[in-house]
Amino acid sequence: MTGVTSAQRIVLAVVCAVAVSTVYAIQPVLEAAGADLGMAPASLGQLAAAGQLGYFAGLILLVPLGDVVDRRRLLTRLLALVAAGAGTTALAPNGAVATAGLATAGFFAVVVQVAVAHVASVSAPGERGRNIGAVTSGVVVGILGVRVLAGALGDTVGWRAVYLVLALLCAVLAAAVHAGLHPDPRTSREPYARAVGTMARLAVTDRLLLGRGLIAFFLFASFGTLWSGLALPLGAEPWSFGTTEIGLFGLAGLAGALGASRAGRWADGGRAQPISGWSLVLLVASWALIARTEPTLWPLVAGIVLLDFAVQAVHVGNQHLLTSAHADRASGVIGAYMAFYSLGSALGAVTSAWAYTTWGWWASCLFGASYALAGLLAWAHARPGATARPGGAARRARG
Repeated sequence: MTGVTSAQRIVLAVVCAVAVSTVYAIQPVLEAAGADLGMAPASLGQLAAAGQLGYFAGLILLVPLGDVVDRRRLLTRLLALVAAGAGTTALAPNGAVATAGLATAGFFAVVVQVAVAHVASVSAPGERGRNIGAVTSGVVVGILGVRVLAGALGDTVGWRAVYLVLALLCAVLAAAVHAGLHPDPRTSREPYARAVGTMARLAVTDRLLLGRGLIAFFLFASFGTLWSGLALPLGAEPWSFGTTEIGLFGLAGLAGALGASRAGRWADGGRAQPISGWSLVLLVASWALIARTEPTLWPLVAGIVLLDFAVQAVHVGNQHLLTSAHADRASGVIGAYMAFYSLGSALGAVTSAWAYTTWGWWASCLFGASYALAGLLAWAHARPGATARPGGAARRARG
């Protein structure tokens, strides 16, 4: 193991933030982008879904490459391709090209999971949780921070500027990764077909992965319910906020997520399981505050902080347990785990909008709380049973 320096942690956290931003940046500027591209309101859903669908495909087809090829080279190339997708989106003359650009950026944005797997595999066991927590904090910073950036740029210089900035950042980061990371220390790698097959088999048979994946599915369904639907009540009466003001609520989410920065250290201390439990309790409780949007928004802000703290704490603990149990195939197990995450996020986005338009914000919050409660129940029923094989040696992993 070569270890991870502070500079490398920072670079990889920024990689995660920028790459994942290309998937979510369209959400705050969706209406403006659709109008500029000449798209009918009913077809805007394809723009919102394109990056997510591309990302899901990348989890299945690209992430296993991390167990096959040199990860430094793979990170560099994936970032260059994310830049190409974001640049295509920024310059798109119509909706079809923009959709293709977003799908391309999302497909290659799974560079995030390759970065997490790289950090997990080269970290000393006592530092793995801290390093994973530091790098994955970039994911939450990207998902939430890009709402602030996109809202501000969308209201001033236009939605295309968001993707131009992201394309340039990805190109710069590709060079930084190539210059700043050590060559991949692994001397043997399995064939691609076997890596994909192993990932699929783990997703079906590994009890630890199934348990943590189910928790992640409900965790991010709850997360997606909030962040995909929050603009709806804030943009309506009595608040009638614009995209910049709505985007600023992402700062509350950032505060909560960064407040969970010690989650990795807790996991290193063997406390991933209990931390996940009480964090899921906080997640359920946060919805009682999020549901209150009148007469003041302070309860909503407090609920956002709690929700994002809980999500980040559980997410880091899940990845620590999985990469500790499968250190020799970290990319595959992270890819399979994140497939649960992706499907859960999509479920939350769909049901949040449907519930709001049918019954109102209280119904969206009821769905979000229900998903959180289902995640807590999945945690309570999770049992040890996965075989851990760090470095090829078999031992039991706590679920």
